[in-house]
Amino acid sequence: MKTNKEHLVEMSLQARIHAPTWKKEYKIDQRGFARVLPSVGGIVYNYRIGDCCMKLAGDHIEPGVSLRNEVKPENDSLMNIACIGNRAIVVDGDAKGAEGFVTGKHGGIEHTICYFPADALDKMKIGDQILIRAIGLGLKLTDYPDIACLSLSPELLEKIAPEEVDGKLVVPCVAEVPPYLMGSGIGAASAYTGDYDIMTGDLDALKEYSLDNLRFGDLVLLKDCDNRFGRQYKKGACTLGVIVHSNCIVSGHGPGVTALLSCSEGNLLVGRHDPNANLANYFLGE
Repeated sequence: MKTNKEHLVEMSLQARIHAPTWKKEYKIDQRGFARVLPSVGGIVYNYRIGDCCMKLAGDHIEPGVSLRNEVKPENDSLMNIACIGNRAIVVDGDAKGAEGFVTGKHGGIEHTICYFPADALDKMKIGDQILIRAIGLGLKLTDYPDIACLSLSPELLEKIAPEEVDGKLVVPCVAEVPPYLMGSGIGAASAYTGDYDIMTGDLDALKEYSLDNLRFGDLVLLKDCDNRFGRQYKKGACTLGVIVHSNCIVSGHGPGVTALLSCSEGNLLVGRHDPNANLANYFLGE
């Protein structure tokens, strides 16, 4: 597959591990019950890419390490320029030198999420600084100008290895998601940053589309979803994305999806079911 990889710019980004935050004493779930659960931020030790994201006793849980800069323009750069699969390196603290990679971007809280090995997580603390070797923004598929690359590193594109069949790209995915299940985050002006959620209030719909056992790092194909210039419904559009945070208890929310590839029409992206289409398999060989 031809790309403009040789013209991309690789640059440094840096941010601190952000402490967990708390906005409300409790949240009201989809059935009207008050719940008190852990949520965004910090260092999550016991869930990582490849693990089920649907049954946690938590809300919007971000696996691994959550990063943020408190200076907004600096964090905006982080959220826009970092791409899924980029190298992440600890630059201070007891885990200095440990390496991981970017696994997601979570809108609203504006976190960039990274995987690190368990032994590195054990040495990290809130406030440690992580450097990201960012490359991928501006990536183009030379022979497919109508397919946009968003938050997609060249390394991840190579690992996904889309097949070119009859002028279309066939991409691996664990499931295809109908447009009416896309909720919180839809209508955003840009899909280069953050995510939007698969709504999980209808358990029958989750089972029908094999979404009830989604994992952190799973690739999913969003049908009739156009993410090129923001997030909208458009018949015939398709978006390939990655699951970045856990299921949620609040109405209109669910596991978050960061967009990787998107086309507006013509069904240029075609899904090929692959239960192994997960970041853990691509980057950790699991």
